[in-house]
Amino acid sequence: MGEVVIKIRIGDRDYPLRVKAEEEGIVRSAAKKVTDMMKAYRDQFGLDDKQDLLAMVSFDCLVEKMRSEEQRSINEDELCGKISNLRSQITNLLLSLMVCL
Repeated sequence: MGEVVIKIRIGDRDYPLRVKAEEEGIVRSAAKKVTDMMKAYRDQFGLDDKQDLLAMVSFDCLVEKMRSEEQRSINEDELCGKISNLRSQITNLLLSLMVCL
């Protein structure tokens, strides 16, 4: 698939973007999420300044991304440990089978 030109709206501004056709949905979804988060912060904190709202949204998104990366790293470490343990068990089993033969 090729690229498409789309227009997204964030903070009362339109931004034309060229994206891969298969990524259009996620790009539009991300723009909607930013807009929704800006509205939530505006309602929660009574802020109207778009720059402050965008700063809070970007900070919140980065914290979420960092948490996700940290959790993924922890999960990968746990998985590697389990794989290593399974390898050892298989090796020990194969060695004990070879002794029996």
